[in-house]
Amino acid sequence: MTFFRLRRRYDVSAGSDMNVKQVIVIRKDLKMRRGKEIAQGAHASMAWLTNRLRATSAEAGRFEVELTEAERAWVFGRFTKVCVQVDSEAELRAIHEEGRRRGIACELIIDSGRTEFGGVPTPTCCAVGPALAEQVDEVTGALKLY
Repeated sequence: MTFFRLRRRYDVSAGSDMNVKQVIVIRKDLKMRRGKEIAQGAHASMAWLTNRLRATSAEAGRFEVELTEAERAWVFGRFTKVCVQVDSEAELRAIHEEGRRRGIACELIIDSGRTEFGGVPTPTCCAVGPALAEQVDEVTGALKLY
């Protein structure tokens, strides 16, 4: 059995008034199948947490992860997600880099190319956040909803 434990106790109601979200940015120029887009977005949404879990030592299947206040509010709150689109790899990478530059959790997903893209590893999407909505909006607010 694997246990997941936060380093600090968290009162779920404490962050309930925080406006926190995550934005999934998907490349439309790739013309991925719908299921592929959904899978890539799911990878992006979870990558910020799974990468932190992988970075910790897993003693007997136990993980400890430190989360920011906004991340805790998101995990224990509404899990708000918004999907937006970009039209190129350059635009996707620019969004990813801007989020990172601002200190927001950002994860770029590069598909292995086994089922699409002719075996060529291809950047497909990224997740910006979870973080305070106003911080995420500074990076993704001008993008078109998916």
